[in-house]
This record gives sequence, structure tokens and C-alpha cells, in this order.
Amino acid sequence: MDDELHERVREVIASVPAGSVATYGDIASVSGAPSPRLVGRILGEDGQDLPWHRILRADGTPAPHLVHEQLERLRAEGVLADGQRVDLRKYRWQRDPDDDAGPGALF
Repeated sequence: MDDELHERVREVIASVPAGSVATYGDIASVSGAPSPRLVGRILGEDGQDLPWHRILRADGTPAPHLVHEQLERLRAEGVLADGQRVDLRKYRWQRDPDDDAGPGALF
């Protein structure tokens, strides 16, 4: 992975606003990353200063080892879960179409 892609993934994650969530796949699509797993790897290695808690798995659930802290942080921002699942239809981030989304932008 090159530094440019790494920074692009970080920028997209940083742009997810409070009160919204995105999936690893959403971030991969918008940033042009080849896979959602790469997004997870970047977050795990270099995401402490990012709103990592706003990034969920494709089914709207947090990673098992982060579930309690992640849901607590999301709840503080007004994102409520049903059990351990966030309703993506309600809380999923919708990127402003006027933004320069760059490679792979879908929304």
C-alpha cells in the first residue's frame, strides 16, 4: 500500500461526521482502497486519532473486541443501536455529492 492511499483512507474516515456511521466497505469505496480489510488494517495500525468508532462492519455491528466502547461512543453522539446493531438505513453517512470524493466515490 502506498502512502497516498493510506492518507486518502484516513481523510475519508475523518470526514464521517458525528451522529453518522459508515462501513469499512463504504470507506474502501470512497477512498479507492482495494478492500474493506485494508481499511480495518489502517484503522488498527494508525487510527487512534480518527473517529474509528463511526466505522462498522457491513451488517451494522462493531468489531467484537470493541463492541462496548464503540457503542458507548456512538450513543454519546446520538447513534443508537438495537442490541449490538446500528440501523444503517437510519445512521449511514451520506457523502455530500458536491464534495470531491475522488476515486471510487459512490455516494
